[in-house]
Amino acid sequence: MMRTDFSNCLTATELVRVPFPDIDPAGVVWHGRYFKYFEAARRNLLETIEYSYQQMINSGFVWPIVETAVRFVHPLTLNQQYTVTACLREWEMRLVVDYKIEDAGAKLFTKARTVQVPIGAVDHELRIGSPNILIENVRKRLESLGKL
Repeated sequence: MMRTDFSNCLTATELVRVPFPDIDPAGVVWHGRYFKYFEAARRNLLETIEYSYQQMINSGFVWPIVETAVRFVHPLTLNQQYTVTACLREWEMRLVVDYKIEDAGAKLFTKARTVQVPIGAVDHELRIGSPNILIENVRKRLESLGKL
């Protein structure tokens, strides 16, 4: 279940202004573009725990998305500015990230979740459990924020 209470998890945000190419004929953001917004926040989140995409590959893993869920509460429109926030919910066996898109007044527009699984970077075989470097980096970040 997607949750919007992000008070007890690692988070990162991305401030975005809706560009013209993201708008569909109805004048709202096309539903497929939201994943680009989620990706930007997820990338920031991973970088805050020092596990960027390059660091993933260096650790011998890639993390394909195997499941998504999105709830569109209110449509986003052209030139609208909003904040997309990513929240790391799980990291020891898989990556579960919840998202919310809000405007400056904290009005909720969208909530979502992605699930990623660890795959060997060379053989593309499913792995059981996250690499130690990821688990350790998350632990260190949680400790530095007083959340452990």
